Amino acid sequence: MDSAERATNRSEQKSRKFLKSLVRKQPQDLLLVIGTGVSAAVAPGIPALCSWRSCIEAVIEAADQLEVLHPGDVAEFRKKVVKERDLLVVAHDLIRKMSPRTGDAKPNFFQDCLMEVFDNLEQHIQNPVVLQSILRLMERGTMVLTTNYDNLLEIFGQQQSKPMESLDLKDKDKVLQWAKGHVKYGVLHIHGLYADPCGMVLDPSGYKDVTQDPEVMEALQNLYRTKSFLFVGCGETLRDQIFQALFLYTVKNKVDLEHYMLVLKENEDQFFKLQADMLLHGIKVVSYGNCFESFPEYVQDLSTQICKQRSPDADRVDSTTLLGTSCVDCAKRRLGESSNDQLKRPRLADNGSVEDVAPL
Repeated sequence: MDSAERATNRSEQKSRKFLKSLVRKQPQDLLLVIGTGVSAAVAPGIPALCSWRSCIEAVIEAADQLEVLHPGDVAEFRKKVVKERDLLVVAHDLIRKMSPRTGDAKPNFFQDCLMEVFDNLEQHIQNPVVLQSILRLMERGTMVLTTNYDNLLEIFGQQQSKPMESLDLKDKDKVLQWAKGHVKYGVLHIHGLYADPCGMVLDPSGYKDVTQDPEVMEALQNLYRTKSFLFVGCGETLRDQIFQALFLYTVKNKVDLEHYMLVLKENEDQFFKLQADMLLHGIKVVSYGNCFESFPEYVQDLSTQICKQRSPDADRVDSTTLLGTSCVDCAKRRLGESSNDQLKRPRLADNGSVEDVAPL
């Protein structure tokens, strides 16, 4: 084994270390934030799931193939995707371009393009390890929100007979129930879902009703203050304007919080700079490895470690409960016998001897 291989192995061993402060969290104390990295790991055959840029490029390509966008506009948007840093702006303009000119923001051809891009998602699930890990955490009380348009998690969960629900921020009642932990298998899509383009909004102004609703905002921000957010596959989430409007810019004293972000460590200098920067937001940055292929196994191992944690409620369970129903019955009989012994009253028999008689 040469020095390069030894260095690689040392790096891989390091990537398998977990922060004790993270793995000792109770699952119900965590809130997973799922980004495009999860979809890319699960369904690598769909380029649109790999990143925001890839998604927008795929929508433009679909619009060109379906002939629902003028060739001049197609060329212009392709340039914007390459040059524009804020891809949400590009996506928003693209939606507007394929919507009615009446001023109504309801998408029209945009919906057809999305259906084309995300057609038959269930057939493209190649590596469900990450989804299995997320479901295990959800079973134990972990909440989930996502910036993704796809519903791969819900599709996979339904295949496992879980009552999955896709939620968006426009359904106030559902969001409030979810925030209270009453929708166990609910996945909150803060950008909306591709299957319902009318509910998709790509800039904070589109969520004006939400951000100006004190009840909803307090419920969401309370989660950021009381839960530990675990960002999984979220390369650009903290730059996301909607996430910033809902959480980052509105929650005070973020440095006192304890959130976590799993990232790819391609460049050491950039990685450690990111670590230092994110601590100002109360976020601990953790490397899952030096290559994306390490991501699924790391998430699997991490979820296994977290799910091993003993619930505090378990310590309050009576020992007879842990031993089973038969032992409970035995305990009841012993308890009854003991009580009867204490309550027996002595009585003088006809022959002069004393005999114990249990009370009627």
